[in-house]
Amino acid sequence: MSINIDSLFKTADPQVSSILNKALSEKEISADEGLALYNSEGADFHLVGMVADELRRRRVGNIVTYVVNRNINFTNVCIKQCGFCAFSRDFREEDGYFLPTEEIVRRAKEAYQLGATEVCIQAGLPPDMDGDLYENICRAIKKEIPDIHIHGFSPEEVLYGATRSNTTIKEYLMRLKEAGVNTLPGTAAEILDQSLRDKISPGRITVKDWIDVIKTAHKIGINTTSTMMFGHIETPKDRVYHMAKIREIQKETGGFTEFVPLDFIHSEAPMYKHQLHEEIRQGGSGKEVLLTHAIARIMLNNYIDNIQMSWVKEGQKMSQLLLMWGANDFGGTLINESISTSAGSEHGQLLRPKEIKRTVREIGRIPAERNTNYKILKRFENSNDSEEKLDKIEDVSKFGSYVELIKIDKYKYQNPREE
Repeated sequence: MSINIDSLFKTADPQVSSILNKALSEKEISADEGLALYNSEGADFHLVGMVADELRRRRVGNIVTYVVNRNINFTNVCIKQCGFCAFSRDFREEDGYFLPTEEIVRRAKEAYQLGATEVCIQAGLPPDMDGDLYENICRAIKKEIPDIHIHGFSPEEVLYGATRSNTTIKEYLMRLKEAGVNTLPGTAAEILDQSLRDKISPGRITVKDWIDVIKTAHKIGINTTSTMMFGHIETPKDRVYHMAKIREIQKETGGFTEFVPLDFIHSEAPMYKHQLHEEIRQGGSGKEVLLTHAIARIMLNNYIDNIQMSWVKEGQKMSQLLLMWGANDFGGTLINESISTSAGSEHGQLLRPKEIKRTVREIGRIPAERNTNYKILKRFENSNDSEEKLDKIEDVSKFGSYVELIKIDKYKYQNPREE
């Protein structure tokens, strides 16, 4: 049922009411107007969520999508030392690992046999990396599984690969596309404000270069996701201006498939453990998490259909709430999740399709499996659907864990500088 504006907006703050009415008229909401919504209290706070939910319903209906995929984080060795990252290791550390290409392919084949349509490949930036490593990984996967979708390599990795190959970003992206990369994850975005990035991840890819990689990928036919990490030292103003930058890119290129707000996982993050910033927080509050997803829907709704929430970071019950606050996508099954897990996330590394379906149905929505580009593969209109292959795996420990992986001797990173 559509929102009855007259009855619900009678007691709203005039500014909030004006902004939300504008959003319901499907007009563009400015960053400053988005910022005003972060200050909503009481009934106004709930109205923000209701409007986001209404816009979601109009845009994508009552279907909640998910993708059956596997994350393959093939190394944790990295030349960067980002303050929020508990996953990366210096090349001299004992628990650095590096999966050989044959193991990456084995994991991809195993996922495909269990019904996965996508493998997501991201990793650290190892020193002395061969410039053609990413291409070789993709070619090896596609040789064995030509139908699998490779969602691989963040803008940070693309820049590093281009640098190691002594080539331009465009040429390197063309090489990745030819090797089998289908889409890029729009990670490494954090907050697209250079002064803030210089605090939380000095030396990491700049805002300018991140945008350059993303726009170039879109222009040569490689779609990407888009993300934002919040709940650390950024302000609500930083968040809405980040969303506005994402929107401007989308207006120009149309290449974003989704937007994903990523809550900061604090417990093992270096900048929290060592209190590197006085203003460091323990991730977003419940109110901030809800508002961030809702405001993302309100600001991006005319340009990006899909707002994804992260069950790894938020857990299943908060994920249900977020699906009622503007989000419409559950993300992936993941099978292996190392980055959030290493930072202290407690919500596991695998969510079976049957668990996603149950979670979605509990809030009266319809689960549907999609591919990476949001084509619906299967709709599950009732609860009598048969189990999928991944549902039948009783012992998920067979997939391994990050804690176990860093202890396996045969995968230990071999420092080429010591050979």
